[in-house]
Amino acid sequence: MSRPIILGIVGDSAAGKTTLTRGIAQVLGPENVTIICTDDYHRYDRTQRAELGITALHPDCNYLDIMQQHLSLLRTGQAILKPVYSHKTGTFEPPQYIKPSKFVIIEGLLGYSTRVARDAYDVKVYLAPPESLRADWKVKRDTQKRGYTPEQVLAELDKREPDSEMYIRPQRQWSDIVVSFYPPNDEIDETNGHLNVRLVLRPSIPHPDFTEIIHAGHGDSQSAIRLGLDRDMGKPVDVLEVDGHATLEQVNKIERIMCNDMPHLNSVCDRESNPELGKIAGTTGETLQSYPLALTQLIITYHMLKATQIHQ
Repeated sequence: MSRPIILGIVGDSAAGKTTLTRGIAQVLGPENVTIICTDDYHRYDRTQRAELGITALHPDCNYLDIMQQHLSLLRTGQAILKPVYSHKTGTFEPPQYIKPSKFVIIEGLLGYSTRVARDAYDVKVYLAPPESLRADWKVKRDTQKRGYTPEQVLAELDKREPDSEMYIRPQRQWSDIVVSFYPPNDEIDETNGHLNVRLVLRPSIPHPDFTEIIHAGHGDSQSAIRLGLDRDMGKPVDVLEVDGHATLEQVNKIERIMCNDMPHLNSVCDRESNPELGKIAGTTGETLQSYPLALTQLIITYHMLKATQIHQ
């Protein structure tokens, strides 16, 4: 078997990692994807962390040596015996025997924190929503799914902020793509389905040629889809922005650029066979369609399939 293609999705707690991961796995085919959350490598359970006064974001609170060893094994197609941490109970469960599929998605807090770990990925994504939006998402998620009160969640965010600043955000520099979903006009309560996305595309991997967007008369400051040059962490980057109100026709133009570049993607670009693309759960449980999310999932999928071609 040729080795698996490994995607990293790193970001702070409630930055949207699971939503992005789920959509990409759906497009690639769940039977072709192994998903691993690096929270499973926590060294202490929830009670121990409270007693020690350490947050889950601190490297000392995680077995990073075992995580990087497992990443190296997965990269060569070998199975691992992975620890299991339950967010529901805040305790550990029996380990799982994991054999890598054709694609492996590693999502979590500290996935790029060591050199050995970084070397294991084919594509590295970092999620960087505005902090106010992430706090909003975290309150919603932790109150609905993890049994916390809003006050507890906000207190926890304050407590974690120094570690976020010190250990999580610096990992942005190692990513190939930085994904920032943000509300238009900074309206935090804007529904998720209409968030804009800003994609920082670093030259560390070859991206599709999106200059056609500009040549086709799109890409100006008034357009719902814009391509430009900027600097990120001091280095030159391309930036692709897609507004939440972009139409299906506008988004299809970008999708066609990618699909023409790689015939493998044609089946992915067929929306009828990929109804999950860009789907997101609304605040009242309804399913919303986000074209910026769909496009983000597609661009990342493009890179994973491109890596498959390179390593065949």
